[in-house]
Amino acid sequence: MQELKPALTGFGKVLHRHQPLPVLNHIKVERTKDGWIALTATDLDVFATVRLEQPVEGEPVALLVPLDDLQKVAKSCGKTDIINIAGDEKSISLQYPVGTGSMETKVDSLPVDEFPSIPQIKGDSIPLPDALRSSLHEALDCASTDQTRLILNGAFIDVSDRKGHYIVGTNGSHLYASNSFSLALKDSIIIPTHRFLGFKEFNNDGEWQLKLGEKPDKDTPPYVQLTSRRWRFITKQHDGNYPNWRQVVVSEFSSTVTLDVETLDAVIKTIERLPEHDAVNHTLGFEIKGKQVNLLCKADKEAKWTPVELKDVKTTGKDTTVYLNRIYVMKALSFGLNQLDITDPRSPVRFSHEKRQMIVMPIRVDADSPASPAPPTPVAKAEPPQPAAPPQAAQEERKPTIMPRQPTPAASNGNGNGNGHQAEKPALEIAVEQVEAVKASIKSAVGGLNDLLDTLKQVQREQKTTDKEVQSVRSTLEKLQSVKL
Repeated sequence: MQELKPALTGFGKVLHRHQPLPVLNHIKVERTKDGWIALTATDLDVFATVRLEQPVEGEPVALLVPLDDLQKVAKSCGKTDIINIAGDEKSISLQYPVGTGSMETKVDSLPVDEFPSIPQIKGDSIPLPDALRSSLHEALDCASTDQTRLILNGAFIDVSDRKGHYIVGTNGSHLYASNSFSLALKDSIIIPTHRFLGFKEFNNDGEWQLKLGEKPDKDTPPYVQLTSRRWRFITKQHDGNYPNWRQVVVSEFSSTVTLDVETLDAVIKTIERLPEHDAVNHTLGFEIKGKQVNLLCKADKEAKWTPVELKDVKTTGKDTTVYLNRIYVMKALSFGLNQLDITDPRSPVRFSHEKRQMIVMPIRVDADSPASPAPPTPVAKAEPPQPAAPPQAAQEERKPTIMPRQPTPAASNGNGNGNGHQAEKPALEIAVEQVEAVKASIKSAVGGLNDLLDTLKQVQREQKTTDKEVQSVRSTLEKLQSVKL
């Protein structure tokens, strides 16, 4: 039972509450001829298998057990209790101790043949050291969650450069890359994001091993297998070409800020306490003045930027100010990326430490801020067949695949506002106005519904009054009918 409960927790990260097929609500329980017991769960896209620590004597057998019923029984048992499972293709018996005796629960089952075939991944396993696994998790944390761009929903292991391999993750607004390793892979692969990969038991179960399956056909991506000492996780790759992420990695900078690694947690806590005026982009400024570095924040859109000085920092280069999404800043600092490299307020900013780096797009701020020119929305080119997506500056996760260096705003053609720039409203301002319009529409609709509800309540009260009057008339008629002349 001490092994079963964590296993069921892991399976809960694989199985959905409402599965399309009844068999997917079952766990496959197998005992080999050597007595080893393995449990497997699948949602057709991924397969998770765990092998229990101790073998059990008995004939080889395979059964399907409903997950919900097994979870209910396991929940009522203690850590040292043992559950005995027996049955056939139609029904399963779950026997478990209760006090000094035992109880038996019978549940319906399905034929084992209905359970999806578990992919068999052949070939040599590739060890993933702890440092590499940590980089993999960081890349997955930076990957996109946009289901319309599945190619970005995972960590890209790029082996195109034989001198050094990279793990990359991006959502279009920030990009993570690490190159402190080399793997025995012939081709680059994408490991899709999945919540099971963050499962504590899987991560604390020894070193991971990576194995890549063969491509079944030209239209089907191959499987990727990750194994620990007792766990095995199998998933399909996302099909397609990953964007050319290298084009946004800037190598020349005009300013550098280096934070003390020991103070990164304190800086994160400071940022968390700073007021925030922008709930969309979570804007936070970095201001470099000589040897001093300030965080810039404000509680209201119309207020002035308030500087908060950072201690224990080193600076080189020019004075400058850049505005970033504070969520990405805190993420970079939590990864231990303590060096901040800035080219100019319009260009991508790099956080780095040793062989790891994160590229973050700057944010457009109010035009009245003297130290914050308004950059245009980034435009990116991806390797075929991935086309560049249209810019959307109002979204936290932008549609462009990755973030190249930003161009200078185009000059006015004579229809501008007289300062050399177009008079068009920024996309962010337009988006805010649209949100306000939607909010106004919603408020109006809610007001109409409230009025309708009041009317219905009035009708209900009038109906009750009418019913009472009708009942009174009926009662009077019954009395009159009983009168004899």
